Amino acid sequence: MRRPASHRPNLAHLVRSPLRGVAAFALASTALAQSAALGVQHHRAPRIVAHTVVEGLEHPWAVAFLPDGRYLISERPGRLRVATPEGRLLAPITGLPAIASGGQGGLLDVALDSDFTSNRRLYFCFSEPGSGADQGKNSTALARARLSQDDRRLEDLQVIFSQRPKIASRLHFGCRIVERRVGGRGDGTLFLTLGERFSEKDQAQNLQSHLGKIVRVGKDGRVPPDNPFVGRDSVWPEIWSLGHRNLQGAALAPDGALWTHEHGPQGGDEVNRPEPGRNYGWPVITYGVNYGGGSIGAGITHHAGMEQPLHYWVPSIAPSGMAFITSDRYGPAWQGSLVVGALKSRMLERLSVRGGQVTATEPLLPQLAQRVRDVRQGPDGWLYLLTDEDPGQLLRLQLAP
Repeated sequence: MRRPASHRPNLAHLVRSPLRGVAAFALASTALAQSAALGVQHHRAPRIVAHTVVEGLEHPWAVAFLPDGRYLISERPGRLRVATPEGRLLAPITGLPAIASGGQGGLLDVALDSDFTSNRRLYFCFSEPGSGADQGKNSTALARARLSQDDRRLEDLQVIFSQRPKIASRLHFGCRIVERRVGGRGDGTLFLTLGERFSEKDQAQNLQSHLGKIVRVGKDGRVPPDNPFVGRDSVWPEIWSLGHRNLQGAALAPDGALWTHEHGPQGGDEVNRPEPGRNYGWPVITYGVNYGGGSIGAGITHHAGMEQPLHYWVPSIAPSGMAFITSDRYGPAWQGSLVVGALKSRMLERLSVRGGQVTATEPLLPQLAQRVRDVRQGPDGWLYLLTDEDPGQLLRLQLAP
């Protein structure tokens, strides 16, 4: 088990910092003092500004970068759009499956295959409507397709994974896709994060349910033979890790490890590094409480056999989207940092990472005043944000002149 989060600096109070303007881009003095004690080196914090790249989006959820410099953007109501570098939105791409849009559901994450330039393949996850005995229910599903050469339609569509069981809910779909990489190359498998659908939180501990799990599947939907539960009776073999709530951020660290974050209830948003077969505790342990107050379960934060988060926020920032900074665009102090979007706090937060641990946090863009849904590092090395608004925007973060 990792060192308990209570023994690591929790600087979540910085999201309420009254700093404005240039000062907002420097660490608060308390964060500097605590992280200095850990031996963290501090450089002059860069000043950043948000440039609008694309406008007029309706609750955009994810962005992927096409090889020719254009952007592929999903909109939660059920549209997939290409946008030009000049900000022009093309007509919605046709060929999507039926989508149960509503509440938190709809067309959600989208990711390009690592060999997209040769195979034109992409992956997307969405809230899939049920049929037959599941009529009126829905769940998270993962599909693959090929983008036509003219970028107008999806071809060879195939749903390669459907979360079970389906639930009559409009909440907690999770739905981030990450292609696993080993030795810097894709290994032919995908991680998919799955929410516990809010009303079924106890199923996050059930190994015969996909609710509240991370699954790992091949690009054809098959179960990789080295998944942690393969060969175990009464356990679904596609499960990678369990005990999650609603994961809306996932990214590979520079060393190739998967990092995720998930929404807590009222408080207790978490950052984790999910490892195969590990249990991340929800709803048995949490640093949050019920909406309106009152403990969840026994009201405990530690339990044998359950992992502690690398970092947690109290109060919640409602994290969504995350990216590691690997470029030198923002200077050496930010390289290796993890940047997280915040829906509730309507800003960004930068997490300093050292030795696989979160050592300090820094609020960014406190005046943004828009819900941040997605955060990505582009091929040009700049960070890009999607704002979950109507109209929403694609923003590029550059250095202030």
